[in-house]
Amino acid sequence: MSAVDHLTHRDRDRAPASPPPGVPPRRRGARDRARAELRDTVARARAWRPTRWSAAIVALLLGSFLVRIWGVDHGMPYAYNADENAHFLPKAIGLFGHGWNPHYFVNPPAYTYVLHIVFAGWFGGREAVASQFASDPTEVWVVARVTAAALGTLGIWLLYLAGKRFFDRRVGLLAAGLMAVAFLPVFYSHLALNDVPTLAPICLSLWGTAGILHRGWTRDYVVAGLGLGLACATKYTGGIVLLPLLAATVFQMLQAGTTEGALVHLRRVLLAGVMATIGFVAANPYAVLAFDEFRDGLEHQTTVSGDSFGKLGLTHDNGIEYYLWAFTWGLGWVPILAAAIAIGVLLAVDRRMAVVLAPAPLIFLYFMGGQERFFGRWLLPIFPIACILAAFVVIWAVDRLARRTGPTWKPALMSLGVVLLCGQGLLYSLHSGLVLSRDDTRNLTRAWMVENVAPRSKIVVEPIVPDAWAQDAESIMRQTTGNGNRWIKFPTSRSNIANDGSFIPDPGRIVNIEDYERTLAPELIDRYEEDQYCYVVSGSTQRGRAEAEPEQVPGAIAYYKELEKRSILVREDSPYREGADPVDFNFDWSFQYYPLAYHRPGPLIRVYRLTGGRCAFKGR
Repeated sequence: MSAVDHLTHRDRDRAPASPPPGVPPRRRGARDRARAELRDTVARARAWRPTRWSAAIVALLLGSFLVRIWGVDHGMPYAYNADENAHFLPKAIGLFGHGWNPHYFVNPPAYTYVLHIVFAGWFGGREAVASQFASDPTEVWVVARVTAAALGTLGIWLLYLAGKRFFDRRVGLLAAGLMAVAFLPVFYSHLALNDVPTLAPICLSLWGTAGILHRGWTRDYVVAGLGLGLACATKYTGGIVLLPLLAATVFQMLQAGTTEGALVHLRRVLLAGVMATIGFVAANPYAVLAFDEFRDGLEHQTTVSGDSFGKLGLTHDNGIEYYLWAFTWGLGWVPILAAAIAIGVLLAVDRRMAVVLAPAPLIFLYFMGGQERFFGRWLLPIFPIACILAAFVVIWAVDRLARRTGPTWKPALMSLGVVLLCGQGLLYSLHSGLVLSRDDTRNLTRAWMVENVAPRSKIVVEPIVPDAWAQDAESIMRQTTGNGNRWIKFPTSRSNIANDGSFIPDPGRIVNIEDYERTLAPELIDRYEEDQYCYVVSGSTQRGRAEAEPEQVPGAIAYYKELEKRSILVREDSPYREGADPVDFNFDWSFQYYPLAYHRPGPLIRVYRLTGGRCAFKGR
């Protein structure tokens, strides 16, 4: 008995997987099969009528999209996420100037191409989008973020189809509902990054894989392969869906019962490989046309993910432990426990389904946990499988309990299961939308500085804001500082101090955002006062890194003590609700605002006014 047979109220339409063992497949021309499938598809389309299932999925998709665009203009007109500000949108605009070769393959370009096409249609071409981005980038950023949200919503629909085909409609709808409200997919739908868009082709591939497992039609292999290729072209780790595809194919070959039948599925999986290649190359053509650049990008990506030296502030030493923790809030405690239980249940009732669905997330977790750097969003490629597993075990448990308690209790049991599975994600995703809809602390600080710090004043701003934060149209027109900045900024991006604390002769080195705290020392305060950099803007997303690992950067700890001793605090903008305790630094929570302590987006910002040397107040 299969896992589907253990679910009551089956509502599926699928063809037999393969002929019974020993029975050769019926010979029929490919053209005849295609015509028959087309007639079936047309007949179903003509017979389709709105049902409670279609109404439910439409309502779910609408709600999913709305929660993903609530607060989508957060931070505007500035993009405060460093990856968002550096990767896809700027590259998409750059394509208008230098053609379709992105000259950048650290991340694959499929989402970049989508944005480029959307921008061409929305704004009308190169000059229009460049002018808009230069004068007021808000609309450009919002269009890019809404595109990510739309692709994420598409992924939810495809997940419904995949869950429906693996099990039944109830599992598909519940899996889609879980993905719709889970915190990490919702939060990253608010950013112009490739993490959420990758979920759409991943779910497309899973839909095809479910078809391979249950019926093995040629078109299932085509869909699964195409989804695999597009997933890899959007985010390299999207290739994890190859494992379910191969597992489903093996089962079809074993079930065929004859060598001839097995060869049929071997040819079909090779076709899936061809379709994966076509999908990948179509969405990433310069992986072939500029192979050397592509290879260099992959090597750089591998180096970055394996480099821990720059990641000051890591709160976990073990990647697997970190990702298991991230699952508890990114997807939810109940969903991840349910997914784990589902693996055990499937091993007992349907080992085929267990072998197809379970290995991919486990292998992915092991591989990613072995890297030196880890972020919660890197888990997203296995969220669809986790959602399907969690939804299955809830429906399975409800069916079993309903057999014992009677059908009258089934609606209540189902409602309880839905609340337990989706409640945590819904609460924190709604809280996230509310937080993102409010003014960012960095915008509040900037507004205060415009009112209280004169143009051309010298300031020190930690790397918590993009360069555009110090600029405005008035300063650009008046050439206030010669570079469009309203204030003269201390060059925090260059230092004579290496990461290991040794001295580097002039001109020093370029400082990455992650290395800034390693360049700090108390002696910098003397330089600030001597050169009249009297205002120091400090943010918790920098200072918190040092405070998380003080033994790694004693110079930074001493610097902040000296700063507080030789200055007065003139402004503080807090992201926390009144009476809430500050959230300790974490590379996820400090940037995603998951804890309910957050009231608005942004770090805790303090503005200090130095009082010594050339910064002494007049009259003293």
